Amino acid sequence: MTDPLVIPCPHCNGLNRLPADRLGDAPKCGRCKYPVLLTRPFELKQGDYASQIKGDLPLLIDVWADWCGPCKSFAPIFEQAASQLSGRCRLAKLDSEANQQLAGQLAIRSIPSLILFKNGREVARQSGAFPLQQLLEWLRSQGI
Repeated sequence: MTDPLVIPCPHCNGLNRLPADRLGDAPKCGRCKYPVLLTRPFELKQGDYASQIKGDLPLLIDVWADWCGPCKSFAPIFEQAASQLSGRCRLAKLDSEANQQLAGQLAIRSIPSLILFKNGREVARQSGAFPLQQLLEWLRSQGI
């Protein structure tokens, strides 16, 4: 038996210990009872950041803005990736306009920007919008 994975809840930020072999069973949060693993990206805010980058499942953040054309065209691709990667990687969207302090803390210089976190640390960053296959290949090269 393997050690359980620690995964933050995208709804309440509570940390959940889940057996790796049960990730496909639609686990619910022990605190708020909402699903822990989503098949779509969740909204990341300043107050959620410190909790959400923790845990054993990688977190991919799409930093975007409402006025950005490439961000809008990339949104459905990011949505598709979330459904394909559920249980392997969590995907979140960070509105850089609504969360300017966090965007500054993350040193965002262009959007869209993708930032990959593993175990609370940034491990990769990519700027620009690209096709789904290219996104999945980039994540594979990062061990996802």
